[in-house]
Amino acid sequence: MDTANLFSVKGRVALVTGGSAGIGRMIATGLAAAGARVYICARNAEKVNAAAAAMEGDVIGLAADLSTVAGIEALAAEIGGRESALHILVNNAGTLSDAPIDSFSEAEWDSVLDLNLKSPFFLLQKLLPQLRAGATPQRPATVINIGSVGALKIGPREVYSYQASKGAIHWLTRSLAKNLARDNLTVNAIAPGFFESDMTVITDDAMRKMVESMVPRGRTGLAEDVAGAAIYLASPAGSYVTGSVIPVEGGLSI
Repeated sequence: MDTANLFSVKGRVALVTGGSAGIGRMIATGLAAAGARVYICARNAEKVNAAAAAMEGDVIGLAADLSTVAGIEALAAEIGGRESALHILVNNAGTLSDAPIDSFSEAEWDSVLDLNLKSPFFLLQKLLPQLRAGATPQRPATVINIGSVGALKIGPREVYSYQASKGAIHWLTRSLAKNLARDNLTVNAIAPGFFESDMTVITDDAMRKMVESMVPRGRTGLAEDVAGAAIYLASPAGSYVTGSVIPVEGGLSI
């Protein structure tokens, strides 16, 4: 057993969508620090390039709009033009809408489902040649979908399309894992709990105490919590794990 390299991602090529902020940035930072070459993408070119420049390691920022299949195809072509193989795909880009059921609009529904559910599927589809090229029976390529504790436990916010999309991502992960195992791809999901980000903002001490009181571990998530889970899944240590949804939420869903 090569324990020295059990959790290594050194030399692997990764793409993290929505990697300029939040959980995507946490994962991208961790992968790069561990020795992977990491591409991050976001819609805003200035923002994604600034994020890439701020990270230590080999990080490249790409502007991409994943809300359309045309944008997805353009990103896949960009990656294909730069790399002969892709080893790690982290489908993290996402959004939510929070509105009462009586006024929840079709646009709020469709925009969330398009980015959170349709985009991960079609980006994986378009990147399959590169992922297959980076996969071997001994060292599979890794797809990590970012789900949510919101698909494991119903919270107080009215985020209907978000919870529906993340529940679907959990099941899509299992379906893809079963069908792509023959190509030496593992497909898993991480279901984060409360990590402070652009989508989950703690506004005051009272809110912090309320959130922390809901979590058995008594705190919000740290960057190393979610980065560690991603590194595990992308390393040799995680090569026999596929079709799993791994909660990284301090026990919030219990």
